[in-house]
Amino acid sequence: MQRRTMMRSGWIKGSLGAFAMAAALLYLSSITREVHTHSERLQRAHHNDSIRGQGMLKRMDKMETDITRLLNLMANLEKKELVKQNNAEVKREKTMVRKLYPNSALFRKWGDELSEEEQKEAEMLFQRYGYNSFLSDRLPLNREIPDTRPPRCAKKKYPEDLPSISIVLIYLDEALSIIKRAIRSIIDKTPARLLKEIILVDDHSSNEDLMEKLDEYINSIHEERPGMVKKVRHSEQLGLTQARLSGWRAAVGDVVAIFDAHIEVHVQWAEPLLARIKEDRTVILTPVFDKVNFDDLTLVPYIAAAEAFDWALWCMYESFRPEWYALKDKSQPGKSPSIMGILVADRKFFGEIGSLDGGMKIYGGENVELGVRVWLCGGSIEVIPCSKIAHLERATKPYARDLNGLMRRNALRVAEVWLDEYKYNVNIAWNLPLEKHGIDIGDVSERKKLRERLNCKPFRWYLDNVYPMLDPMLDLLGYGALNNDLKPDLCIDQGPMPGNTPITHKCHQYAPQHCYYRTDGQLYIGGIKSHKYNSNRCLVDPGTGVYPGLYECKLAKQKKFHMLWDFKQDGPIQNKETKRCLEIAMGDTGSDTLVLQQCTGQRWKIQNLLNATKSMVGRAETAR
Repeated sequence: MQRRTMMRSGWIKGSLGAFAMAAALLYLSSITREVHTHSERLQRAHHNDSIRGQGMLKRMDKMETDITRLLNLMANLEKKELVKQNNAEVKREKTMVRKLYPNSALFRKWGDELSEEEQKEAEMLFQRYGYNSFLSDRLPLNREIPDTRPPRCAKKKYPEDLPSISIVLIYLDEALSIIKRAIRSIIDKTPARLLKEIILVDDHSSNEDLMEKLDEYINSIHEERPGMVKKVRHSEQLGLTQARLSGWRAAVGDVVAIFDAHIEVHVQWAEPLLARIKEDRTVILTPVFDKVNFDDLTLVPYIAAAEAFDWALWCMYESFRPEWYALKDKSQPGKSPSIMGILVADRKFFGEIGSLDGGMKIYGGENVELGVRVWLCGGSIEVIPCSKIAHLERATKPYARDLNGLMRRNALRVAEVWLDEYKYNVNIAWNLPLEKHGIDIGDVSERKKLRERLNCKPFRWYLDNVYPMLDPMLDLLGYGALNNDLKPDLCIDQGPMPGNTPITHKCHQYAPQHCYYRTDGQLYIGGIKSHKYNSNRCLVDPGTGVYPGLYECKLAKQKKFHMLWDFKQDGPIQNKETKRCLEIAMGDTGSDTLVLQQCTGQRWKIQNLLNATKSMVGRAETAR
């Protein structure tokens, strides 16, 4: 026993600090001496007093237990000290790694543990794809994502005899792991009896990984599900619309779902879509997107919302109509003015109603065109809350860094075919003249013939019955940049935001310098809103001081600011009530400043005039 105690003492001595070791050895030494003394006494007294010897044995057992407890305590102390030292060492190593890309969006909340070489690789891939391909390559293809559906969805039962579905995944130079994960999630989470095929549409990618390596993965899928995956490859880049059309033409399932390739499907995503189309083949559906962050690839749940647009035809989310909320059931389908781009439709009906406009270029507008056309020509659009799709949101779109030019051109094409007398709203939203804007929208004759053949309703019906919150700009006299003849290179600008003081700034004609003059005398600065639930910002004369103000028009009215102006092209801008003019003067800092003062004859010019305003407004109002 003494030998075992001394061996343990030696082990402790090699593990702890000097002070703790000295205390421990002192205590162990005293215990050992006491054990030795009692052992000798026990031997002498054993033949005289067996009962007393038994007591000594019990006491020795207790001492042995105390020693064991002390050794365990010290072992735990040693482990904690080692962990502390290791953590400190790791921390020192991390602080020694130089951050190579402190301004990169990729590393704002991700990547602290990466070495410099890993940072370089991750940033290079991020610039190529617009999302974290480095991390994607290291995640399981069948990773679990949370079920974010409304609670009632999990309790719903769907018919067994649902239509079959073909799923189209379109892509251009996606990361290979992203496409593989999309395929894997579809196969794992779509009932085999319903999944007809997966069609990959490659819009002329240059990424070598999407050649042989993708084919190898498809072959491995075919060992499990023969013939499941098909590939369609464009010989040149044709854009998203043509890629979607290629996938639809190749599909053979009863229903076609057209997705981006950077998605993952949620559990039971297909059944609610197929059940709704079985009920009504004329409805075009969209699942609810959850966002996958471009940097750490974590999922951000989104609630169901209508998919809508502004007059520039940019997509946006907004609330459903009040009747949906009155149901008090978040699992119910909701009517939607348009669609974001991910769509599910009866394959044959999609063709009957005109599929997609092949005249659209690269990106933008095709989803709004589809939504408007479906509503006007005998169908409807719905969002299905019980169907969830996780959609990877890029930081940038590498295939089109500047989408404005493409979007503007496509928006004008949609307006020409479908928006009737309201088409000029698109020109105004893009700050383009109504005539001779110089943008080639392509041949629209076939799309106009389609509209006649389908006997579609007028666009005013859409505004009245589908999207009443879209606010036509019926009473404008002029719009665009507003400058002064005294300083023609300076334009009125909304100024720093947040703020309530308009300024002069070198003309650039972007949104902060977009002005709108209405027939009632209101003058908006910094853009015009497309929806009735929004408020524009009005130029006002506060009545005191020398500087003009810029306030939401409703607030300006409440504060009783003077917000109506007289203005004619090449004339002064004069407040109707205070009679003060908006002019440019030298400020205290020596810079040109907007002021309100006695009129001195300064003249203003607005970029675009509505020369036929009265007849245009009259036609639009009569149409409504």
